[in-house]
Amino acid sequence: MRPVSPVRPLIPSPDGLSIEVIDQTLLPHQSHVVKLSTRDEVAHAIHSMIVRGAPLIGASAAWGLVFALRDHASNQALEESCAILNATRPTAINLAWALKRMRDHLLPLPPSDRFEAAQREARAICEEDESQNYAIGQHGLAILQALYKQKQRPLRVLTHCNAGALATVGWGTALAPLYLAQLAGVPFKVWVDETRPRNQGALTAWELHRAGIQHTYIADNAGGHLMQHGLVDCVIVGADRVSAQGDVCNKIGTYLKALAAKEAGIPFYAAVPSPTLDWTIQDALKEIPIEERNADEVTWVQGLTKEGKLESVRVTPVGVESGNAAFDVTPARLITGILTEQGLFAATLSGLQSLQQQLTLSQESTEKHHPV
Repeated sequence: MRPVSPVRPLIPSPDGLSIEVIDQTLLPHQSHVVKLSTRDEVAHAIHSMIVRGAPLIGASAAWGLVFALRDHASNQALEESCAILNATRPTAINLAWALKRMRDHLLPLPPSDRFEAAQREARAICEEDESQNYAIGQHGLAILQALYKQKQRPLRVLTHCNAGALATVGWGTALAPLYLAQLAGVPFKVWVDETRPRNQGALTAWELHRAGIQHTYIADNAGGHLMQHGLVDCVIVGADRVSAQGDVCNKIGTYLKALAAKEAGIPFYAAVPSPTLDWTIQDALKEIPIEERNADEVTWVQGLTKEGKLESVRVTPVGVESGNAAFDVTPARLITGILTEQGLFAATLSGLQSLQQQLTLSQESTEKHHPV
């Protein structure tokens, strides 16, 4: 039996009329659950990063479409809602993938059947995401076990941003191997990048603390220093989009970590469920849209005062110009491997073509044994 995910950031109601999500803008200081029951509430939650992380964004958008179709299920209403939800975050491919899957499934149906069909499909997307992430964890566990056998000492794993259970429906991508390594008794600690802006590493620290996993929270710029001194055994990150060539688009700063890891000879893995792969992208630097977010995320930080009050404070002089590109692209040549639910694949065109073939065979097998 598969163990339960350490965090469940999205829970659909039994009747499929709402979802409950963890408000991640308040973490790690406050844990607050928000109920969403309309398309516009979901769109706001995605745009404002109440929900964040590529897989969770996609799953949430699927439910947003469900709620949109509750009262209006015409073709026009379907197309309009897909467009509104798709515009909330431009970089993570899971958003467009989930909405396209929902649209393709629903358009052939009569409007009267679309709401219940949308509920079933949104539940399927959530269940598949959790299963895929658990499989990523199993394949990643094998890598960590082999590394531990080689090192014969507790491992030191560095991760960037938050690609844990909070970024998915369950288990996470980059953190899934770590959760399963803990269950398997592999000794390790985690270097947790703070990841400014928005300090998303604090979400990773929140998860690991809850799970009782040893970790140390560090400044983003400390990673290279640790690698130089032999204090990092491998790097595992998530991704918001991966090109057909194996280039990885992830939280800003990932590229610098990959450069340092390459220089130090440290394996660098991207943990990626198959919906995060964008087979249409050939030149990631030119073709992947990089979200430019509000500069306030750079000029202001949120935290607790000594009195325990949640406050935001400005860290720059008033009027200072700030840039806030949310993501960068790590070229495939810096990636040791793409870790997926199907296993580990080379970050190359041929490597990912092998993955694509496996996914096709897996889909054909599923359809053969479970015909619609």
